[in-house]
Amino acid sequence: MGEDEIDIPIYLITGFLESGKTTFINFTVAQEYFQIDEPTLLITTEEGEVEYDEKELLKYNTVLEVVENQEQFTPDYLKKLKRRYSPERVILEYNPLWSVKSLEEMEMPRGWGIVQEIVTVDASCFQIYMQNLSLKSIFMEMVQHADMVMFNRCRPEDPLPSFRRSIKVVNPACDVLFENEEGEINNIFEDAMPYDLDADVIDIEDADYGIFYVDMEDHPERYRGKTVRFKGRVLKSEDAKAEFFVPGRMAMTCCADDTTFIGYICEFPKAKSLLMGQWVEVTAQVDWKYMPQYEGEGPVLIAKDIKSAKKPEVDLVYFN
Repeated sequence: MGEDEIDIPIYLITGFLESGKTTFINFTVAQEYFQIDEPTLLITTEEGEVEYDEKELLKYNTVLEVVENQEQFTPDYLKKLKRRYSPERVILEYNPLWSVKSLEEMEMPRGWGIVQEIVTVDASCFQIYMQNLSLKSIFMEMVQHADMVMFNRCRPEDPLPSFRRSIKVVNPACDVLFENEEGEINNIFEDAMPYDLDADVIDIEDADYGIFYVDMEDHPERYRGKTVRFKGRVLKSEDAKAEFFVPGRMAMTCCADDTTFIGYICEFPKAKSLLMGQWVEVTAQVDWKYMPQYEGEGPVLIAKDIKSAKKPEVDLVYFN
């Protein structure tokens, strides 16, 4: 359902147990900017350490509905809630173990639709998630279509730049926020790049390609007009006459069996002479402009020199 067909917006809040979902919702519901005259339906599918105060929620015209088990959470059940409460909007605190993908594909009551997805993360547990293949797979499913990922309980020693890159490779458009242990939001820091941004030619080592890919998406002003050099595999257009290709790398998003190709369009008049999948060393000037393939603006490489290269010893890109 397109957003123009949605009458009752659903705000989806998901994250593992004790990741801060309930705290975030309690805070949001009480904010002045969030107040409306019509009723808000809050559906929760799990009960953590922090609980809801139903009387307090009623002060903000919000009614609570607790789902006891996954079998109860069906399209018919949601239709009953629609008839019972006639909400103007819905906040859904969702258990990701029930599969976010299944929820996104679930038939909703007429006029209901998800308009925003927010994922909460306990930063102190994030590396544990990433080391457990089952949890990592569930987490990446949460993040895939998220509008915002909020890391809370961040500590000074946490490798936050690495956390952020792990999210951005799966969902480049997602906003990533960090809160410290006092609940204050930290502005994203300017972490040092592992290459010289002021060099005449910015040399990107094989191990740093993932950092380069994410940083150029986030900070195009750092690269626009500059020359970069890196190795990548050739991805060609289906149009044999196309004068561009995409030099990039395979990146691990979940596990070795779950990878995605990442790279930026490179304009090169002799693109048709390249072989699909061959390794090349690219020297190119960075521009930022509209491309139909992006369906909008994005980084575009203007080739200065393209030559064959050897496959890196480790060709898979990692973000942790």
